[in-house]
Amino acid sequence: MNDYLDLFISYLAAEKGLSANTGSAYSHDLARYLDFLEKSGRENPSDIGPTDIAAFMVSLQKQEIGPRSRARCLSAIRMFHKFLMIENYADSNPATIIEAPRTLHKLPQFLDCREVDVLFGACQGGRGEDLRDHAMLELLYATGLRVSELVNLKLREFNLDSGYLMTVGKGNKERLVPVGESARMRVAAYLDKVRLNLDPQRQNPYLFLSRLGEAMSRQAFWNIVKKRTQLAAIRKNISPHTLRHSFATHLLENGADLRSVQIMLGHADLSSTQIYTHVTRERLKRLHQKIHPRG
Repeated sequence: MNDYLDLFISYLAAEKGLSANTGSAYSHDLARYLDFLEKSGRENPSDIGPTDIAAFMVSLQKQEIGPRSRARCLSAIRMFHKFLMIENYADSNPATIIEAPRTLHKLPQFLDCREVDVLFGACQGGRGEDLRDHAMLELLYATGLRVSELVNLKLREFNLDSGYLMTVGKGNKERLVPVGESARMRVAAYLDKVRLNLDPQRQNPYLFLSRLGEAMSRQAFWNIVKKRTQLAAIRKNISPHTLRHSFATHLLENGADLRSVQIMLGHADLSSTQIYTHVTRERLKRLHQKIHPRG
């Protein structure tokens, strides 16, 4: 069965254009699934039935794995068996009748405008890492990029003069995103005072570099966000995605239409963007309760 898994992961990358991160997540979920099947004596696709998948899902629940993770795992299993059927390795997809776990839609956490200013204020200083961190945080908030899109951004994809950047998102889809004046100024300062020292030969294509002159990793930027959050004394549990949520929320609160926000975020489906309308409604409700005399 592991041979089929290798073929499936290659299929996802070549035919579906899914990112390496998504492929890795699917591989992890399916490896656990196949291990369960092996222990149950299932060695061929034709041996697997709906009861096997249902038993696996029950085992995940007994391990106290949350409904969102179980739903993601079932999605991977469905795609895997669909692939086996398409490629004629199996006659049917036993996962189609398995009901997905119900998940509660968790409202995304975001920063208010004051907290954004405080976070950026924690990057004050003349050191190279201060200028770089400030530029990265400003650009993330100004564009709503995913963290993978930010760290993979190349010099040639960011046009300071025009105020636009080109990024490649999920499904290898390109999109053009506008960049505000404040973020452009921060990036320009980083390019002028920091990056040239990190890459004097101009051989590294990536925009943001580590102190060793290497491309910034996702984990390294995550650590930067944690460090600056602590310096800012912000009590919220902030991740790079928090700034993406803040970007979308603040746009909608200030009158942007949902379709435009969808395009800038790179959401394939408008329903993914609509979660932010719930955020703004909840905030208005709390504001009304706090301020109105009879709230």
